[in-house]
Amino acid sequence: MRKRPIILTLILIPLAIWGQEANSIFNFLKIPMSAHVAALGGDNVSLKLDDPTLVFCNPAQAAAVNDNSLNLDYQTYVGDTKIMGAAFVKVFSVRHTVALTGQVFDYGKMDETDVDGNVMGSFSAKDIAVSALYSYTLGKHWVGGATGRFITSKYAEYSATALSVDLGLHYDNEQSGFSFGAVMKNIGAQLSSFHEDHKEHLPFDMQVGFTQKMAHAPFRFSLTLKDLTRWSDDYYFNPKGKSSFGRKLTNHFVMGVDFVPVEKIYIAAGYNFRRANELKAAGSSKGAGLSVGAGLQTNKIKAGISYAKYHVDANSLLLNVSYSF
Repeated sequence: MRKRPIILTLILIPLAIWGQEANSIFNFLKIPMSAHVAALGGDNVSLKLDDPTLVFCNPAQAAAVNDNSLNLDYQTYVGDTKIMGAAFVKVFSVRHTVALTGQVFDYGKMDETDVDGNVMGSFSAKDIAVSALYSYTLGKHWVGGATGRFITSKYAEYSATALSVDLGLHYDNEQSGFSFGAVMKNIGAQLSSFHEDHKEHLPFDMQVGFTQKMAHAPFRFSLTLKDLTRWSDDYYFNPKGKSSFGRKLTNHFVMGVDFVPVEKIYIAAGYNFRRANELKAAGSSKGAGLSVGAGLQTNKIKAGISYAKYHVDANSLLLNVSYSF
């Protein structure tokens, strides 16, 4: 009798890092694909920059990206997990911008064993998401956008597919240095499931965020509120077993700051309250919730690197390189 350790595979999937919503799958979609956003705490829907990685966070942000911009991502993760991504942005007119993106999460090879622990072979596990997005400039300050996404996961002989949509809105006032964003992520449903008689939910997330650039100092501050449809006690880690409104509230906050000493360079740091509480509950307090990064942004070339801790036993490095043709 063979036993495929699918449970181990699922543990390696980054579901446990951000916390799990009951019966939700494809939670790899929560992992940041932008080094800049990862450095700012892992979530940001309000930042406006010529950066193609931001389209993973808010489809409306594509309007700020240069024509013919190509981005490549690479991220180290738990165990042998490797994360790769790409994005291409094409501007068709002042109002119309489209983009194509792809994400691959490769969890490597794992042993297949029988009930006695004897190795019978090996199997692999992967998550893949392919997206097309469109942004439309509504006026001087407002941009709207939408992303359509096909998702597939395969763990050994088990597989599942789904379709999802992200809807985004972005406001920017260059004169005051203020910007605002709002996104509904992962609206959709499964096409096929791991088990024919059981369908799971996608990890829906509603986020809003604010970014303010200081007028007379080289700093830019961001605040993002996430998971705004989830306020149940069951959704939170509470090691003391007591419900706390303050803990509930701050678990929705992601705070970040950019130091911009010159126009083309940024140094970023962020704090994710929910991630910090989860890592502390799991026994890790050193650096819990903190993330840092830096980047270079020129008209043609953009590069970024970030460091964050998503698991008690592993750190993550995310690298982005973009080029505008």
